[in-house]
Amino acid sequence: MAIGGGAIGKPGTKVETLALDLEIIQLSGRKRPKLLFIPTASSDANWYCKAIQKHFGDILKCKVEILYLINNQHSKKEIEKKILKSDIIYVGGGNTLKMLTIWRKLGVDSIIFKAYENDIVLSGLSAGAICWFRYGDSDSRRFKNPDANLIKIRGLNIINALCCPHYNTEGRKEHVKIIMKKTAGVAIGLDNCSAIECVDNKYRIIVSRGSANAFKLFWLDGKYHEEVIKKTETFLPLDTLLVKKVGLVSYL
Repeated sequence: MAIGGGAIGKPGTKVETLALDLEIIQLSGRKRPKLLFIPTASSDANWYCKAIQKHFGDILKCKVEILYLINNQHSKKEIEKKILKSDIIYVGGGNTLKMLTIWRKLGVDSIIFKAYENDIVLSGLSAGAICWFRYGDSDSRRFKNPDANLIKIRGLNIINALCCPHYNTEGRKEHVKIIMKKTAGVAIGLDNCSAIECVDNKYRIIVSRGSANAFKLFWLDGKYHEEVIKKTETFLPLDTLLVKKVGLVSYL
């Protein structure tokens, strides 16, 4: 479950993603799932961990654990144990590039693949959406320089596409149009409060705000295509979403 963005209970804000978070819990198949929050992208921010504990733990009744990777020195074996004993992995937002660099250094990326193979629910918001895709449209440089450009980064490639979170904000539409001109395949643009849910190589778009949408984005024969992905109750083949398609013709 990759969520484009939305407030999740930071002090002074309302929760905007409740319907999406309930679906994450439903995917686990458990009434009180073990949810492992990985806050690396926010540098293990204390306020974020408290907000997740309150939202998913106190309110939604998950058994929340937190995997701190910035200042806590865990062995790879300890990290693997924490990840693989969970029912849900929820990755928070923040600096995606920093997060993925740390994950790769510590071997978290390879453990995540084991979790994926073990049918543990993989989920997250913003940086926690980008990481599951082959590429992402990221604001990682802006954490040091607010005026820096958005950048294309390499994710874990569980979904073979580029993910653009916060598609309806931050100038993302203009930037993803530029980077897709030199990127093979398609991009998925996710508005805040929209998510793509993938199960058994099928997908659907769900939202926690009626006006939120998801978009399929690609260049073909010199023309840029921005197509709203229909919201449906049923799941559709993911392979059909990940190819460039105009009319009845598909292009890999």
